[in-house]
Amino acid sequence: MSNEFQIVFHNIDQSAALLDNVNKRIEKLRRFSSDIIGGRVVLDSPHNNHYKGKVYSVTLELHTPARPVVVTQEQHDNHAHEDIYVAIRDAFNAAERQLKSVDKKHRKEALHKNPDAVDDGMDGFMDDDEPEYTHAVG
Repeated sequence: MSNEFQIVFHNIDQSAALLDNVNKRIEKLRRFSSDIIGGRVVLDSPHNNHYKGKVYSVTLELHTPARPVVVTQEQHDNHAHEDIYVAIRDAFNAAERQLKSVDKKHRKEALHKNPDAVDDGMDGFMDDDEPEYTHAVG
């Protein structure tokens, strides 16, 4: 699989500002999780909301070795999503939470399979040669 993201505009005019915003959020997710192989972002403006105003939807599909992460933000009653940038932010925040969940489950499974493989960061913290102080001298 390639290390690319496909950005699709559906019923929305493509703009440099939207592309830049989505690409920055993709890079933030990649810094957060190096397991992301690639994915797809779909920005959509349903054309049948004449009475409520345009409410944008964003769909993210992230490909990771553990499992795919899919986020669909189709909140037709959420008036905050009348702003495409708010809809993008909410979708990427939800993806970050899902990636945290996947990472947490993956680490827990690794711990159960091999408890010695997980580094707790405490190696060499307390040497056996040094005395342990339990009370203050005063």
